[in-house]
This record gives sequence, structure tokens and C-alpha cells, in this order.
Amino acid sequence: MNTIGIVILSRFNSNRLPGKALIEINGKPVLKHIYDSISTLVPTNQITIATSEEMTDDPIADFCSQNDINCYRGSLTNVALRFFEAGKSLDYKYATRINGDNIFVDVSLLKSMIEIAKKGIYPFISNVKDRTYPKGMSIEIVSLDHYDSILKEINKSKYHKEHVTSYLYEHPLNEYKYIYNTEFPELAGIQLALDDPNDLKRTRNIFRKLKKPLAEYKVKDIYNIIKSISND
Repeated sequence: MNTIGIVILSRFNSNRLPGKALIEINGKPVLKHIYDSISTLVPTNQITIATSEEMTDDPIADFCSQNDINCYRGSLTNVALRFFEAGKSLDYKYATRINGDNIFVDVSLLKSMIEIAKKGIYPFISNVKDRTYPKGMSIEIVSLDHYDSILKEINKSKYHKEHVTSYLYEHPLNEYKYIYNTEFPELAGIQLALDDPNDLKRTRNIFRKLKKPLAEYKVKDIYNIIKSISND
């Protein structure tokens, strides 16, 4: 059994930014940027892109096929179940949730959280609580045995099915581990997710400033680039 798997949740349709998962930035689709960054840390056989079974998500499945990337297709509306099944499909003990619009995932932070998960002490590790990190750099790692034990409750709520981990925040256990950004408090809540045309414009501007592979940039580096752009 692989200890830690990465599940990248992605849909092709988006009301605010249609087709955002495969929009090219610097000649590479958004999903490929995310995948390439994560694959510098974990073997590619431990990374899965989880999309829906709907025809509208065929472009994502085709992209995965063309790039030899694991793809799991599941429920459109029950994203929690899709996440769980994608994790189980490659026999993970823990599944890491990365959203498909989080192009600036901090690989160094992901590495440190994976090391915590490997200890097997905490059923849930998250940097999302209280939003001390930018939006778009969310990392959540959950024991699939634990997730399985609460999936019945999650399935009772449309909201929890859609938001995957919301139930865990509403029903926290003492054993949950939260990671807080105490070093750079000015980063709290900054928008880095790729959600609308303005986000796309900002992302393209950031990429123009990159001098090395994206995976080598930490959260503070990206913030410094944003500040430099605003001062140009």
C-alpha cells in the first residue's frame, strides 16, 4: 500500500472561467503545471487527477491519457465520494486533496505535511483552518480509513458532498493536526486560486516573473513577485 497519494480534483466546466483546467500558461495547461510541480516530490504513480464521469469532463480524461497521468472518473455532484474513491483506486493509506485550480501549490509545504502524515498519528492534517495561508495553496491530507468512517455522515449533506472536507472542520477531533502560517502573517487569505479572468491575468503576470521551475517557489517567493508586479 502506498502511504500517501495525491488526488487533484478537477472539472473542465467553470462558470467564471470556462475550461480553466486546461488553459495554457507559458505553453503548458494549468493541470500540467500542478502535476509537474507535485511530481518533483512524489512518484507519478501516486498522483491521480479525479474528474467526473460527465461528457463535459472528457477533455480532462483525454489530457490525462495523452500525458500518461492516472485519471479517476466518478460522481459529478458527490465530490467527496469521488475524492475517496480516487484515493482508494491506487491503494493509498492517506489521500492528499489538491484542487485543480491551485497552480501555485507550495511543494516544500506539501513535503513537510506529508512527513507529518507518514508518522500515522493524525487522521487529518490541514493548512486551511483559519486561512493563514493564501487561497490557492490549500493542502489537506486525510486517512482514508477515517474518511470512510465519516462518509455516511458526509453523504447526508449536499454541502458536505460538494465541499469534500467541510464535515471535518465542523466536527473536529482532538487528533486533527492544523498547520498555521505564523512566519508571514501578511499572506493570510491572499487570493492565488485560479477562479476568474482577473485571477488568470494575475497568474500570467506572475509567470512572466518566474526565473526557475515553478516547483522551486515557496509561498513567500510568490508573494514577493506579486508585490514587485504591483510596484512596476
